[in-house]
Amino acid sequence: MKYTLQINNNILGGHIAALVTILIWGLTFVSTKILLQYFMPVEILFIRFIIGYLALCAICPKYFKFFPPKREKFFALAGFLGICLYYLLENIALKYTLASNCGVIMSVTPFVTAILSRLFTKTKEKLTKYFIIGFIIAMIGISLICLNGAKFELNPLGDILALCATVVWGLYSIVSKKNCKLSLPLNCLH
Repeated sequence: MKYTLQINNNILGGHIAALVTILIWGLTFVSTKILLQYFMPVEILFIRFIIGYLALCAICPKYFKFFPPKREKFFALAGFLGICLYYLLENIALKYTLASNCGVIMSVTPFVTAILSRLFTKTKEKLTKYFIIGFIIAMIGISLICLNGAKFELNPLGDILALCATVVWGLYSIVSKKNCKLSLPLNCLH
């Protein structure tokens, strides 16, 4: 009985963490759009990096040791793709397009990630009809929510940059999965 309760608490904690993450991430489009009135896209990227770095230091204050070069190159690539390039593209895209457009375009990320994973990994996971049906339903819902009452405008430069950011995030996800397969130990938890 205790074991079942612990699993349920872990699942509940996971769901709560996922909801908080969704809330925070969803707010980034609007808050970045507002910040772009006062800062340049690169400045927002730098500020976001500093906040993230300080948060990680607060969560895990111990000294980090370096890993072998094979592992470090995946960390560097993940950092470049997921922190630098993705957020830079997103920030610049928001300068040229609506936050609602970015929200709708970025919501194709799971689909793009699945396609890239199928193309670039050895696992060759299949895209099932349920995945495609679920994706279409999710896209319709996201479009209805984001575009409800808002006028839809195509802003080619911003929309293309948002789509590029989606591809970059898909690549970041693949690199992160590779990092997990290397079974990297977390030094701060020892």
